[in-house]
Amino acid sequence: MKSINIENPFNAPVYHEETVTSTMDISHRLVSENAPRYETKFPAHGTVIAADFQEAGRGRVCDRVWEMEREENLAFTILLRYPRIEKIPAALTLRAGLAVSLAVEDFTPSLKSFVLVKWPNDIMISGKKTAGILCEADGGFVHLGIGINIMQKEFPAHLKKKATSIYNELESPARRTQKEDSENPNIMLGEQFAVTGARFLLLEKILARLYDELEININTGWKYRLEERLYKKNERVTFIEGAVDSGKIVKGTLTGISESGELLILPEGEKEVRSFISGELKYGNL
Repeated sequence: MKSINIENPFNAPVYHEETVTSTMDISHRLVSENAPRYETKFPAHGTVIAADFQEAGRGRVCDRVWEMEREENLAFTILLRYPRIEKIPAALTLRAGLAVSLAVEDFTPSLKSFVLVKWPNDIMISGKKTAGILCEADGGFVHLGIGINIMQKEFPAHLKKKATSIYNELESPARRTQKEDSENPNIMLGEQFAVTGARFLLLEKILARLYDELEININTGWKYRLEERLYKKNERVTFIEGAVDSGKIVKGTLTGISESGELLILPEGEKEVRSFISGELKYGNL
């Protein structure tokens, strides 16, 4: 791995590889090779591993993969260290989603208020997945993997209706009209960031927002900030409780999240809100 000059407020190295199985694998390897000596400072809290291409990027569900085009998207893992497992912040994946959504808006201001967090780990623009987050704990270590579609213009047939990229959203007719009608010089269209290094500019903005949410503002209203951009909040949803093949379907109104990150739904025909710790929101209407 080679170290690259990326501003990281965690004061830890940022490594880059052209091709890996997955950045999560590299992060786990860093821990396994050094964790027996817990007094060591390496790998440092906030160490980042980024890659141009993942051969086997992982999704939250075991039989899903994160598909990406080489050098068009951003895939990285940030390694977080905590003195013990109970010190890991509650709802860490959702807090990371909040940080990523804010960073995407920092990167492309014309998307402000359009970038939403879909429980438990997706970032949505225009109802399509733009980024995914995977969080794996290993004792006091947390491997926070993030994949973002940035420049990808085409998607496989099975993803066309579900996935999008920042570029595609900025190049949409509605966004182009917004640009033409706006006097805001900060609105960025696709061709304006289709340059080498744009991915790493977004990476810097994500690291800055992650640092704010996980180190500075950790106890100051994260739940409220997240619920402001919670996908499908106050809308009718279909939810599959537990495993995706469980058959446990809940239909109702998504009301928010709990302080510990559980999804809150008021089921149809019921008077009390129920909380869910695992499951999946379905795409589309009821």
